[in-house]
Amino acid sequence: MNAANSNQQQPVYAVKQGPGCLLQILWFVFIGWWLGSFAVGLAYLLFLPIITIPLGISILNNMPKIMALREPAKLVSPYGPVNVPQHNILLRTLWFIFVGWWLAGVVLALGYALCMTIIGLPIGFVLFDTVPGLLTLRKS
Repeated sequence: MNAANSNQQQPVYAVKQGPGCLLQILWFVFIGWWLGSFAVGLAYLLFLPIITIPLGISILNNMPKIMALREPAKLVSPYGPVNVPQHNILLRTLWFIFVGWWLAGVVLALGYALCMTIIGLPIGFVLFDTVPGLLTLRKS
């Protein structure tokens, strides 16, 4: 093996698993819309006492799954799963305190409103997928 080959990076692919589009829409129509609104309210109530903030963040990080059974994409290479390095915990904490909690709330409300229209449903689902990153700068 020469030096030129050792510096090449292996390709990384995003693999999405989970139910199909029709099942996701049916879940949202019959269960996701009311369960999601209950989960958002519960998560924001859990933000009030400091000790339960991690539970609230966990609920909001799982909003794509709660609302539409959407699993986050997993990054894989030919050699197995790829771990994505996260931002510094201090930066993520400051982001959550000053920006994340209200920005995620605005995006959730907008996504929820878009999902009430048939045309806006796909855009609403995409907004739900962005909530973990907006809330705590979490990288997928």
